[in-house]
Amino acid sequence: MSQTLPLSGVVITKNEADRIARCVASMMPLCSEVIVLDSGSTDDTVRIAHGLGARVEHLDWQGFALQKNAAIAMAREKWVLLLDADEWLEAPAQQELRALFDDAKGARPVEQADVWLLMRRTHFLGHALRGGSFAREPVHRLFRSTLRHGLRAVHEYLDVEGRVVRPSRVVLEHDTARSAEDYWSKLQRYAALWAGEQRAKGKSAGPLRGTFAATAYLLKNLVLRGGFIDGAAGLRFHWLHARYAKRKYDLLASGG
Repeated sequence: MSQTLPLSGVVITKNEADRIARCVASMMPLCSEVIVLDSGSTDDTVRIAHGLGARVEHLDWQGFALQKNAAIAMAREKWVLLLDADEWLEAPAQQELRALFDDAKGARPVEQADVWLLMRRTHFLGHALRGGSFAREPVHRLFRSTLRHGLRAVHEYLDVEGRVVRPSRVVLEHDTARSAEDYWSKLQRYAALWAGEQRAKGKSAGPLRGTFAATAYLLKNLVLRGGFIDGAAGLRFHWLHARYAKRKYDLLASGG
């Protein structure tokens, strides 16, 4: 059995019993510890994570950025692998990650940067996207444990200013939706959070801004980035995101 790496796996959860096992199980062979920071699950999330060997802690919900920062602060290792509960690493990705920590030549490649980009591939209702922005999306998920997320209501970001960021060959799988209806509900929540944050900054939008944003999204992802190759599944996914783009600007324009 391969040894674990000097790496802390971190994930935040609430009611993720249907997918937390896949996430945690993909980190256990790699990480010297896996930390699950739960915010009050009422399903079997905590029991499942415990059963797989994860260290489970509790913190009432603080918002995405603060919750993830709190989980990172619990890490004992120098490096952190941050996954969402709906993400996981397949065996080839695990091997690529191990290669970054290989010290056979006296120096681990991972030390050449502060942050490594993982290439996230989204799955939508059983279909792995091959085109569009979400088929190969660089995300900051492997980084030194001193880094933290900037405070933002939604679409939190890792603050990498002044840090060395490099791409990796590690592919991160992302199963984004339990159902189309559930996914649209989530996108509507994100749109409301985004609009509220923008209003707090004094931003506004005209009545047609949402339509322009939706049209631009579809042109970029279905045409320029080849999302059309995913057929009906891709069209359904990108149509939901176009609706999301329109809704967030409509909410901003209406003040709702």
